[in-house]
Amino acid sequence: MTHSEEQKIIDLEQKFWSAMVDKDVEGSVAMLTEESIVAGAQGTALLRHDDYRGMARQGESLWQLKSFQLDNVKVMFPSQDVAVIAYTVTEEMEVEGEPVTLKAADATTWIRRNGEWLAALHTESVLGDPFGRDRVAA
Repeated sequence: MTHSEEQKIIDLEQKFWSAMVDKDVEGSVAMLTEESIVAGAQGTALLRHDDYRGMARQGESLWQLKSFQLDNVKVMFPSQDVAVIAYTVTEEMEVEGEPVTLKAADATTWIRRNGEWLAALHTESVLGDPFGRDRVAA
C-alpha cells in the first residue's frame, strides 16, 4: 500500500481518539462496524452501536480523556480491504476527579466496506512489566 493509504489509517485513528476527547459519541459510532470487539484490562466485549453508546454514557461520570499522543505508529495491510494499526499512546485523563497519565500499547483493525474504513477491533494493553509484577495484587 502507498504512504497516503497508511496516512489515511493514521488519520482515522487520530480522528477516533479526538472524538473521545470531544465526547462525540455519534462521531465514534459512525467509525465502527455494526459489531466490533474491544479487548483491554477489563476483558473483552462484543459491542453493537447501542452497546458502545451505553458504555460511553456510563463512562462519562467516571473518566474523561483530556488529550492523547500516539507514538511508534505501525500500519500494515494484510489485504486490500483490511488495515491494522498499532502504536503506543500516552493518555492524559481525569479519573474520578483525579488526573491520571496512562501509557499503553494499542492496536485497531480497520475494515473497508463500500469504500469506507470502519473499526472492527480495538485492543489496549497498559504498559508495564509483562508478568504484571508492577501491579498491586488484588
